Amino acid sequence: MTSLGVVGPDGVLRRRAARVLLLDADDRLLLLRGHDVDQLERSWWFTVGGGLDPGEDSRSAAARELLEETGFVVAPEDLVGPVLTRSAVFDFAASHLRQDEEFYLARVEAHGEGLSRAGWTAMEHDVLDEVRWWHLDDLARVEIEVFPVDLVALVRPLLAGWDGVTRHLGLVQE
Repeated sequence: MTSLGVVGPDGVLRRRAARVLLLDADDRLLLLRGHDVDQLERSWWFTVGGGLDPGEDSRSAAARELLEETGFVVAPEDLVGPVLTRSAVFDFAASHLRQDEEFYLARVEAHGEGLSRAGWTAMEHDVLDEVRWWHLDDLARVEIEVFPVDLVALVRPLLAGWDGVTRHLGLVQE
């Protein structure tokens, strides 16, 4: 096992991850912008979250990652979902990786206050460039990559609440 995952039978690193679609009282979505350590010229926006620790369930991991990456405290039982699942195959940190993800929905009354980077790991300090609240209309116009693909279309129906159906996005190559 490496910090990025476990080598699968096909030689690809694999890991399970939990992500959070975090909305504020103004229906803005919190995203991180990062880059890869071996592709400094490329950056992208993505949701809060990360890999599960050994023995950890995805709901607990989502709450932990939310706290570590943003400083916001949301109890695992207050996370809604999972509202989405997907498997993504991508390159990061000079490794080929498959990540199986569950996405939860959470709301905070933050109005942009309260963000903290105190829980970031050394790697996160190296590769995370920005944390920003996005109005969905503004996010739809960004020119760099946003993950998951079609994030605005995935989040819009959730603004009114979750209908109880987990959307499965399948396997994507990024």
